[in-house]
Amino acid sequence: MSDLIQLENRGHVAILTIANPPANTWTEQSLGQLTEIIESLNADRNIYALVITGEGEKFFSAGADLKIFADGDEGRANRMAQAFGQAFETLSGFRGVSIAAVNGYAMGGGLECAMACDIRIAEEHAQMALPEAGVGLLPCAGGTQNLPWLVGEGWAKRMILCGERVKADKALAIGLVEEVVPAGQSLDKAIELAEGACKQSPSSIARCKTLVMSARDGRSHADGWRMERELFVELFSTEDQSEGVNAFLEKRTPEWKNR
Repeated sequence: MSDLIQLENRGHVAILTIANPPANTWTEQSLGQLTEIIESLNADRNIYALVITGEGEKFFSAGADLKIFADGDEGRANRMAQAFGQAFETLSGFRGVSIAAVNGYAMGGGLECAMACDIRIAEEHAQMALPEAGVGLLPCAGGTQNLPWLVGEGWAKRMILCGERVKADKALAIGLVEEVVPAGQSLDKAIELAEGACKQSPSSIARCKTLVMSARDGRSHADGWRMERELFVELFSTEDQSEGVNAFLEKRTPEWKNR
């Protein structure tokens, strides 16, 4: 693990901090490390949720440092595009609940990282944008795919095609974030939500997330309902299903095993 991404485990919650001052930009190295960390968390049955935030008070992440693209090297561009895509696809596929604590500017790849999470909590001074087209580039790590899903095609086009930047209150109004909190409180709120998620069955959460995300694939309602029934029955092969039901009947707190 590099200092570019700091990892702390608090009980069943993993806290990841993007730590590349001054703007917490992503590098090929840190993107590779994010992929490795998420894969290791997926393998750790004791981790049920994760929170990702930026170091400092001003930036969640400003995305990539544009200096790396200044010489027009297509090979380097390809490596970075692949690293961005793999990292955020892996983050999106995390089996538990992922929450972005957007503690400041989330620009380009920074916003794409936040959109790869399940839930976004923004501080009131945060600002978000996908400004790539303004410098001759385009969002290549899920921006053109995730933003329309979250805010609708119209606002996605305003942000991507017109370069419109949104402040936290507007991001809340259009559905880009789920909550806005005062400065300095996004991490605490994200951890509070993550701890709430940890009270749910991790076996159930993983399957619920699969079902919710599958709706993006254009499946028919009939196919989605079929998947719900199949995964419901599949839960009966887990220890958590028996534990959850019996804990409720016995009026006690369940002890999840994530199995």
